[in-house]
Amino acid sequence: MQVVYHLGVHCTDEDQLLKCLLKNRGPLAEQGTVIPNPGRCRKPLREALRALNGRPATADMQEMLLDAVMDEDHAERLVFSQKSFLAAPARALEMNMLYHEAGEKTAALAQLFPQAECQFHIGIRNPATHIPALFASTNESDFAGFVAGIDPRALRWSDMIARIRNAAPDASVTVWCNEDTPLIWNELLGELAGHDPLKELEGSYDFLSTIMTEAGLKRMQDYLQKHPPQNELQRRRVVAAFLDKFAIEEEIEEELDLPGWTEDLVEELTEAYEEDLFEIERLGGVRFITP
Repeated sequence: MQVVYHLGVHCTDEDQLLKCLLKNRGPLAEQGTVIPNPGRCRKPLREALRALNGRPATADMQEMLLDAVMDEDHAERLVFSQKSFLAAPARALEMNMLYHEAGEKTAALAQLFPQAECQFHIGIRNPATHIPALFASTNESDFAGFVAGIDPRALRWSDMIARIRNAAPDASVTVWCNEDTPLIWNELLGELAGHDPLKELEGSYDFLSTIMTEAGLKRMQDYLQKHPPQNELQRRRVVAAFLDKFAIEEEIEEELDLPGWTEDLVEELTEAYEEDLFEIERLGGVRFITP
């Protein structure tokens, strides 16, 4: 059995990947991929992780956990998605690190089904926009207090991913940039569900509908129907061309108006983020999806 953990992170696809997969639970289950309802699986997972405290689950506990999260008799691929697997939003920047417990948390997840093939999937985001978005997702009202003791220039996703690789060396790790999500959406769905990305799922255009005009989306769908892409690269080129012409500007551009968050800082963080992406690509055992 393959067990897939979509780790988020916070403020990336806003559960849109999970929502699309849930729309297709029936057809995916027929091919052996089970997508548990998050409301049903979060408590059993949390309780199992607490009880095991990093130890491998016994066969009996694994059976109990499967009974708790799914109705199907068998799963070849089990997909869990939860953006707080690694931490709550308010704790995502503790210790002046991105998700400082990422290694410990993923090592524990890998022990829930220790004989299964474990996969971790992670969307990351430019800290220049990720940190303000994290702040907005909490109940905090003081941004200066939220980032107190944090040097945003020191935050590196490559460090977090390396900690995951070291803690769970037998697990595969797939990473992508949230900024690229519109162009690689179908591939991400395929990676999580284990199906051909050229086979469209119900709701596969829901995400694009949030950032593209209705008329533009319809024209793109008509074009793809008349000119079916032969591979994922062709699909990406079509999506990029229509986004360039029909994107809703206010949905893809972010205004950052926070104390201390200057244009110079945003530029500095963006440059550091782009350099960090090269470090991630060089990490062993990591698949980095790019357009």
